[in-house]
Amino acid sequence: MTAPRSVRFDETVLARLDRYVREHPGTSSSSVANMFIDEALKAHEHPGINFRPGPTGRRAALAGGPDVWEVIAALKDIRYEDPQISDAELVGELSTVTGLSVAQVHVALRYYAAYPDETDERIALNRDVADREEELWKAQQDLLRRPRS
Repeated sequence: MTAPRSVRFDETVLARLDRYVREHPGTSSSSVANMFIDEALKAHEHPGINFRPGPTGRRAALAGGPDVWEVIAALKDIRYEDPQISDAELVGELSTVTGLSVAQVHVALRYYAAYPDETDERIALNRDVADREEELWKAQQDLLRRPRS
């Protein structure tokens, strides 16, 4: 549920907001302001997290590192391969396979603990996109292999 608020923006901020909306069809000043305020508050709550755009939309990422969903997907894969792995071993293995420090792994885990649905949706979306791209690649390979008439 949304609640209307009266917010005053500096002219320079408002000009940048208007430019962003013009450059991103389908958005509105309200939706963009809501998105950026939400992201800024999440980044404030979770130091080391920032947000970046991409082909599947904006997503949480480690500053200077991979997306949070990538770290969590790797965690789930490790846990699936070895359900008996201890928490400390899991963090160590995750650090090794991702090339992240243990501190960075904990930043991603803390963010995931706060926003699991957002991260799980991103994992599912990216798997769907990867599956679709693989099917298209296979179809393209089949077309290239067909004998000429």
